[in-house]
Amino acid sequence: MFEFWYGVVTVMLAAYVVLDGFDLGAGALHLLVARDDAERRTVLAAIGPFWDANEVWLLAAGGALFVAFPRVLAAGLSGFYLAIFLVLWCLILRGIAIEFRSHVGDRMWRGFWDAVFALASLLLPVLFGAALGNVIRGVPLTRDGWFQLTLFTTFLPRDPVGILDWYTVLAGVFALVAIAGHGAWYLAWRASDPVGARARALALPLSIALAVLWPLTTATTMAVNRDLLAALPHRPLSFLGLLIAVVGLVAVFVGAARRRPLAAFVGSSAFLTGMLVATASCLYPVLLRSTTDPALSITAQTGGATPDGLRMASRWWAIGFPLAVAYFVLLFRLHRGKAVGAPDREGY
Repeated sequence: MFEFWYGVVTVMLAAYVVLDGFDLGAGALHLLVARDDAERRTVLAAIGPFWDANEVWLLAAGGALFVAFPRVLAAGLSGFYLAIFLVLWCLILRGIAIEFRSHVGDRMWRGFWDAVFALASLLLPVLFGAALGNVIRGVPLTRDGWFQLTLFTTFLPRDPVGILDWYTVLAGVFALVAIAGHGAWYLAWRASDPVGARARALALPLSIALAVLWPLTTATTMAVNRDLLAALPHRPLSFLGLLIAVVGLVAVFVGAARRRPLAAFVGSSAFLTGMLVATASCLYPVLLRSTTDPALSITAQTGGATPDGLRMASRWWAIGFPLAVAYFVLLFRLHRGKAVGAPDREGY
């Protein structure tokens, strides 16, 4: 049962990264791909039907942690207090920027909210990537199962560690490049020209940068957490995730060469999913790794809820998850085709 819920949390997080990732990437790039108000409304039209629904997967992942691994959630909320507030502010400002920008027709008003939207969309992948870097590197857990992190200390990934060091910053940059490329391919597929054309021009360089950063990030991960990659030969799911990631990255370049942005976007989705599956499989059963003593790490077994509670939650999840998937299938079907910006004073 613990293995099942570990997989559920991984699936929820992967769904969030793939789905909210494309509108985060589009937001981070929208000042580059859109030159005037009409073009920026095209970007918002491309993500408008999806962005708030996509964020639900982050809430679902948090709910799954609350139900299945309450000790991990409690320790994480306390230890990453500052980082979580930064994420919440970015999520709030991003939503406000989308909703407020068209309430007033003044150019300065819209320019301000467009800048807020771009900045929040850019910071969120960096923060999420740094968070994953912290999970991989480890945190200074005490014997009571708690930890506290400052923003940074010596900027080295060893005790005393902070939220930011050279490794977690690299993980944040890697996440930003991956998400920006993901968003660029989405806009190349969904947005009408000239926004779609500019997105296509940015997507390929971002994909090349991702291909260069991937082995570099992997090598530094090996230096920071040797146990992670040492587990790879013994985890079939890790091999499957790695294969999906490699095939996905190849599909990105094949789609780019054949001028098929949808194929490249699907490949980008596969790459992100494969990376998360491989990482989660290599980390299992550890959910919070201790940098002070491996015996203090919180695992799926030591941080999990009672078996009875997990069984009850599984029944509800079996009902809710298919409904959520069906909703997203319907949503994408209803809003298929090229997105065109709404006239002024309408929509976003």
